[in-house]
Amino acid sequence: MNSISPTSIHYVQSQEDLHPSGSNRPFPSDHKNSWDSHCHSTEKSEHTEPDEVDKIKAKLMTAWNNVKYGWVVKGRTNFSKTSPIFLLGRCYCFESEAADLPSNSDTSYETGSDQSSSPPSVGLFRKDFASRIWLTYRREFPQLEGSVWTTDCGWGCMLRSGQMLLAQGLLVHLLSRNWTWSDVLLSVESEAESRSPSKSNTLNWPIFSEVLGSQLDRSRSLRDTQRTTVMQRPTQAQRRTNMVDKEELEHRKIISWFGDYPKAPFGVHQLVEHGKRSGKKAGDWYGPSIVAHIIKRAVERAEESESLNIAVYVAQDCTVYKGDVVNLCETPLKGGKVPGSDWKSVIILVPVRLGGENLNPVYMQCVKEILKLECCIGIIGGKPKHSLYFIGFQDDFLLYLDPHYCQPVVDVTKHDFQLESFHCISPRKLSFSKMDPSCTIGFYARTKEDFENLCKTVTMVLGSSSLKEKYPIFTFARGCAQDYGLDELCTLKPDKTVLISKSGRPGKSKQNSTDEFVFL
Repeated sequence: MNSISPTSIHYVQSQEDLHPSGSNRPFPSDHKNSWDSHCHSTEKSEHTEPDEVDKIKAKLMTAWNNVKYGWVVKGRTNFSKTSPIFLLGRCYCFESEAADLPSNSDTSYETGSDQSSSPPSVGLFRKDFASRIWLTYRREFPQLEGSVWTTDCGWGCMLRSGQMLLAQGLLVHLLSRNWTWSDVLLSVESEAESRSPSKSNTLNWPIFSEVLGSQLDRSRSLRDTQRTTVMQRPTQAQRRTNMVDKEELEHRKIISWFGDYPKAPFGVHQLVEHGKRSGKKAGDWYGPSIVAHIIKRAVERAEESESLNIAVYVAQDCTVYKGDVVNLCETPLKGGKVPGSDWKSVIILVPVRLGGENLNPVYMQCVKEILKLECCIGIIGGKPKHSLYFIGFQDDFLLYLDPHYCQPVVDVTKHDFQLESFHCISPRKLSFSKMDPSCTIGFYARTKEDFENLCKTVTMVLGSSSLKEKYPIFTFARGCAQDYGLDELCTLKPDKTVLISKSGRPGKSKQNSTDEFVFL
């Protein structure tokens, strides 16, 4: 990953992700630490202060991780011009070959409200990708309660991936899937206009950060000029400007919820606190299954104060019980005097395991089909001991956002805090063969009708005759978990699971880089 300045923090492709061997020489970053003093005014921990040995170990580990994850890795990401790129339910084609793509009634390939016959452009893909919220390691934030940690470098990557998945769900919930960030849109357009068209069959994503700082300055200047001009235009243009300003406020509010200070509802401080119920603490490795339950607890707590009107359901034993989802989302109308019920939007998280030590190739096509769905909000997983947030694919390569980059903390309580370090405009990809089999798949449904359609669509994808696996990745079942005698299983902590051996006798599962699952 690379860095030039605090306002241009973006990474570029590492060749290690594309080839089994090879090395890249890193280059140091020049970031400086900063944090507003008000974040240090939180209450002191009631726990016993760590001893001097722990403090020294934490300082040495922090210094090492700052070096390891704060350096630049030079490189480029190549994308084929002749193959479509799928990004969270959207399909982007770079040449006229898009007309030859097979149609799929279960998949949404929308690129916006304008459904023209021409294929989507590279610019549309860049705007869409760059508008996803990017959450990475941070350093010098207020000390985590009961520990000596002031950074999550080296251990918090799965928490960051979980944050990105939740952030995407909140973006769709509060702004819609069509939303793009205006500042990124302007800077990407500026960059695209400066590049001449290529005649090769690949697209090279350049090292944007070398010019990003000046582009963002130009984009802000252009935005201010546009707003000044709009003041003299008809009322319709003024309404459009007001809508953009409202969306920008929502955008900032969502990012502020993931701030690195104790009161942020989805910040690292709160997630670590929720993780203690699963026997985890700051500095531990978090698996995708445990992070799913942590996200659920965090949203439940935030719902009390933020009124998000959204719930999180975590599948049990690779099964989504429809009755449990309905019970979670249906709430009586206010007052209880009028018959009927309200419906909360829902994020469905499904922890799965797609093989033993490595990804079973038979599941590859199914993962692709899931990422084509509009209702999918991504997958948290990665490589062994290296979490990533998967948001799409091209051919046999996954498209992802990487949390493994240590940035200075940002004070999100300020009215006009910088947003650039929360977005990345340089896509990266990873070969499917390197994907860790442990992951958690995320879906979003706004209404009850959307949830019913989600169940039908995903079931069709999982049961498609074109797929080679004998057993589906997960299933939907009628009723509730307790109806199947699984109430005891559902009350287990996510890290308490059982491995069923071939002889049918319970045994201990082998410890590996993933967290624990039930094998059938």
